Amino acid sequence: MSAAEPDRAERVRDAERTRSEILAVATREFADRGYAGGRINEIAAKTRTTKRMIYYYFGGKEQLYIAVLEHAYAGIRALEQQVDVEHLDPVSALRELAALTFDHHEAHPDFIRLVSIENIHRAEHIGRSTMLAGLADPALNVLDAILRRGRAAGLFRDDVDALDVHQVISGYCVFRTANRHTFGAVFGRDLLDPDRREHQRRMLGDLVVAFLAAGAA
Repeated sequence: MSAAEPDRAERVRDAERTRSEILAVATREFADRGYAGGRINEIAAKTRTTKRMIYYYFGGKEQLYIAVLEHAYAGIRALEQQVDVEHLDPVSALRELAALTFDHHEAHPDFIRLVSIENIHRAEHIGRSTMLAGLADPALNVLDAILRRGRAAGLFRDDVDALDVHQVISGYCVFRTANRHTFGAVFGRDLLDPDRREHQRRMLGDLVVAFLAAGAA
C-alpha cells in the first residue's frame, strides 16, 4: 500500500464524518424551523464546516433538505428490515413490528416533525427524491409475509394488505408524537407520559391484532 492510500482513506472518512454531522444538524434545523425557516448559515455555524462546503456536499438548500428526508426515512426502513420475525408466530411477529415502529417514532420526534412539514408542502420535495421510491418495499414484504402466514393459519382476515396494516400502525405512532401538545392541552393527558408508555405500546399491538382477527376465516 502506498503512502498516498492511507491519506486518501482518511480524507474519505473525514468527508463521511462531515456529511453525517451536517445531516444531523440540518435535521434538527429543518425539524424546528421547517423548510422555509431553515437557514444554511445556521447549519454551517453549528457544524465544523462552512456554507460553501455544505453546498459542495449537497448542492443547495433543497438538495440538503431532500437528503435529510431520505436519511430520516432510511432509518426506520432499515430497522423494519432488520427485525427478526421468522421464528415468531404471526401474532407475535405482528406485535413485534408494531412495537418497533412505536419505539422508533417515540425516540425520533424530529422524524415526525419532518413528515408533518413535508405534508404541509404536499410532498413537493420528497417527490423529487430518487432514493425513496421503493425504499419501503422490503419492509412491506416482511409485513406481507407475516400476513400470509397468519391467513394460512386462519388467524387473520384476507381483505386487507400490508399497506393497510402499515397505515394503521403508522397512524397510531405518528399521532402519538405529532399531536402530543394539542392532545395534552385539550384533554389534559400527555401521550408520551412514561407511566402510560407500556399501556400505550401494548394497546397498539392489541388494536392491530384485533383488527386483523376480525372476520378471519
